[in-house]
Amino acid sequence: MKKNQNVTIKGTKDGLTLHLDDSCSYGELKKELDRKLSENSRSVEDRLLSVRVQVGNRYLTEEQQEELKELIRQKKNLIVESISSNVITKEEAEKQKEENEIVSVAKVIRSGQVLEVAGDLLLIGDVNPGGTVMAGGNIFIMGALKGIAHAGCHGNKEAVIVASLMKPSQLRISNCINRAPDKDQDDEKREMECAYIDENDQITVDRLQVLMHLRPNITRLQGGS
Repeated sequence: MKKNQNVTIKGTKDGLTLHLDDSCSYGELKKELDRKLSENSRSVEDRLLSVRVQVGNRYLTEEQQEELKELIRQKKNLIVESISSNVITKEEAEKQKEENEIVSVAKVIRSGQVLEVAGDLLLIGDVNPGGTVMAGGNIFIMGALKGIAHAGCHGNKEAVIVASLMKPSQLRISNCINRAPDKDQDDEKREMECAYIDENDQITVDRLQVLMHLRPNITRLQGGS
């Protein structure tokens, strides 16, 4: 009877992908991984190879991940790029839920106040000069933005800022900054506008109508599963 393989090594144009079986014990997995990498290293070229590790439905602690990384690093010319698992902890699941959540707030953000959420922010109210709103995702303001808005504050460059009246003292999306626009908009001529990072890595303010073409996935707000 042929013994099941717990470790499968596949070569790609970018390096190696290691598929680690999730039904055997962690100890067995380490032993077979060590053996197969040792055998594989004899035929490896001199150039450095990137290694992606896939562990399926196995949860690995941080300590176990470090052990696997160290085991792979000891082999000739191998660099661990990522370890991916289908399993996440309750804390990680709650964090992902927060980051995908839309938080609705009805208030005026006054000077000196800071409102920050992990996911998308829907603010029903104004952001006064000196006030700040921050979100890990998008920012939608049903009111006047006259203070600071920072969308994608954890690095999401696809995030957008939408406001009924766009007169910010500063716009920030991810690590891009755009100070107050030069044009002087009449408060009585309200037109909803959106700010986004364009192909030149600059923040651009445009009519709201362009948003559905630029960020088609934004319509996830309208549906639910």
